Amino acid sequence: MIDLTHLDDLARRLSDLVPPGLRQSREELQSTFKSALQAGLGKLDLVTREEFEVQRAVLLRTREKLETLEAAVAAMEKQPPQG
Repeated sequence: MIDLTHLDDLARRLSDLVPPGLRQSREELQSTFKSALQAGLGKLDLVTREEFEVQRAVLLRTREKLETLEAAVAAMEKQPPQG
């Protein structure tokens, strides 16, 4: 999930960039910016940090297993043929 405090901060910063003559509706601009940011980010295929870390751990375990299997195959290939 996206941290809404970051969106609030970004919306506030964007509204600060609006020229002074247009700042009468600053709160309305912040709300509009926040809504636009939420809508845009909602369309992206993002994962949470927790989901990312879980997948990272799975990948690490998979790499370790692959290295173990590669070493086992290499050892088997060095053995003389039986038969």
